[in-house]
Amino acid sequence: MLTNVKHNRAGFIAFLCLGASVVSGCGASKAPAAEDGNWRSSMSKVQIAIRGADDDPAMIANRSNFEAYLEDVLDLPVIIIEPADYNGSIQALASNQVDAAYMGGGSYANVDAQIGDLAAPILVRRQAEGNDGYYSALMVKTDSPFQSIDDLKGKTIGFVDFNSTSGYLYPRMMMRRMGIDPDTYFGQTAFSGGHTQAVMALDRGQFDAVLVNVAGGTPETGFTTGAHFTMAGRGLVDIKDFRIIWSVGEIPNSPIVIRTDRPQEFIDTFRGAYALMPYDRPDLMLELGGPTGSDYSAVDREVYEDVIALRLADIAERRGLAPEVTSAPTSTENR
Repeated sequence: MLTNVKHNRAGFIAFLCLGASVVSGCGASKAPAAEDGNWRSSMSKVQIAIRGADDDPAMIANRSNFEAYLEDVLDLPVIIIEPADYNGSIQALASNQVDAAYMGGGSYANVDAQIGDLAAPILVRRQAEGNDGYYSALMVKTDSPFQSIDDLKGKTIGFVDFNSTSGYLYPRMMMRRMGIDPDTYFGQTAFSGGHTQAVMALDRGQFDAVLVNVAGGTPETGFTTGAHFTMAGRGLVDIKDFRIIWSVGEIPNSPIVIRTDRPQEFIDTFRGAYALMPYDRPDLMLELGGPTGSDYSAVDREVYEDVIALRLADIAERRGLAPEVTSAPTSTENR
């Protein structure tokens, strides 16, 4: 059991170091060591920022179980902070208010621009099929006349957030590569504030189409997970009321990002708590929204270099500089 690992620390850290070099691994980080040899003496608590507004409220409530799990492993109080928007998590991590954050790739790209290697992605959720990515989808109501992105010229579109990868960065860049200027092509654009909010806004007729994240499949096979699936499972919407007409990806899954100026033993223990949770506490993994059979795999900054480049390119585009981006996502129209 993982909860016994803290009593066998040497073996635990040895386990973590296997393959950890891709995440600034064991002994390679700039993280400081506590002067008295006890990393807990330099940390009175552990604070984690998690973007909460996109999630099923039932999952948010279950985070108290996750806090207890981490407290048992880390031997420190754990506080999960749920900022109201993407920027809240970004600034909490960048300004050293939290020790770690679960955030989208676009949000990590923002943090990277602010503090560089003081923050590092360490883990990402991997589906049972082995893939660790997801897609951005342009979704409309099933009874609408829109069959492709071509039909949405002059219509109202809901993006998610400026720092959202699937709800802003990826789809906007692909639109530009299709010859569509997302700032002028649509009649009106606005931010919904989150993927759940986007689904609700579309359901209520506030937009003609919205961007949402989807996974558990491909554009060819169809998808099985996403905000609208979660909401339908809770009886808030009917899944049959929505239709995807365009998608872009595959996008690297949202990473767990940690401050690298924390004690290395804390980083290793924190990473291990996540990495072993699917096997030690599969019930908790399910409570947190992880599909059956999913686990965590190691990642580093290199995995998100395309997302970082997309963010810089989008900023430059909006400033009229239009830099070249060498790597491109792919898109699929569902006609």
